[in-house]
Amino acid sequence: MIPDYEINPIALKKMIENKNIAIFGIRAHSKASEVYVDVKFSYPKQKTAWKGSVPIEYRRTGVSARTEEEIAELLEKTHKQMNPKNYKQWLREQSIFWDSTRKKVTREFFEKLKDFDWKCVYCELPRNPNWARRIQDIKEFGYTLATNTNMFCKKCNKKTTHLIMLPLSRGHETGYEILSPKLRRKILRVLNNFDVFESRRRSSLLPDHKFPEIRWDEKTREENLDDMTEEQIRKKFQLLSNRRNQQKREVCRKCYQMGKRGFPHGIKFFYVGDENWPKRVPKRGKEAERECCGCGWYDMTKWKEELNRVIKKYS
Repeated sequence: MIPDYEINPIALKKMIENKNIAIFGIRAHSKASEVYVDVKFSYPKQKTAWKGSVPIEYRRTGVSARTEEEIAELLEKTHKQMNPKNYKQWLREQSIFWDSTRKKVTREFFEKLKDFDWKCVYCELPRNPNWARRIQDIKEFGYTLATNTNMFCKKCNKKTTHLIMLPLSRGHETGYEILSPKLRRKILRVLNNFDVFESRRRSSLLPDHKFPEIRWDEKTREENLDDMTEEQIRKKFQLLSNRRNQQKREVCRKCYQMGKRGFPHGIKFFYVGDENWPKRVPKRGKEAERECCGCGWYDMTKWKEELNRVIKKYS
């Protein structure tokens, strides 16, 4: 369970007025920073009930219900939206959306998930070595999915990761900002192919957004134009290897979940603030970015400069 969730399932059940909603528990998918309520939704004119999970913490669509009252309200609203009588209209709307995109491979995954039932990622989704990227694409299009990493699969005869889609309106489209090949080359040139972690020039580097994607909201995602100025590039990007980029992503994910800022090279130094994320500062958005300042992973060049300044002062 993500630490800042203190939900009493018994109290939650008492707050739900709709008798067609059954609650089985609350669980977290820590890697995706998502929290779900496992439920069964019944409908008077339907022979079968829907058994799945409703996200109550789902940053990609802005869902964040943290009290029993908020969760109860969300579940009742979701139950109403998921009424099977709305399925045909929902499917028509999604067909129009997918017809307007060029994501043919990703659409194959959507087509498998659109029956709103649990799917084993190994035997029930299209064969693809990078299925996780396709699922991320679907989430970034604003769709709501839930994950269970420990569900028994009869075909695989073992517990595997399963996914389920909810027939809800698409939320805000989020995801990685697109960098054109031209802009990517420009960023590498402006930043002089300098690896900020290794402190040396090298090849095979990636433009890294200083402000981590996990803390973005719909107001912080921007369009990166090819004519970005050198000043804008230096303010927004740094260069890391793919390995360090993945490491930073994991550090930022743990910071988002646990409220503890990371520190590179094992050096617990912050030129602004300390290792604790302030409780009164939002976890996402522009205000969150201000709190990222001072962390070595946010701007490694600045962090090293400030650390050397302190060392020189006391040496």
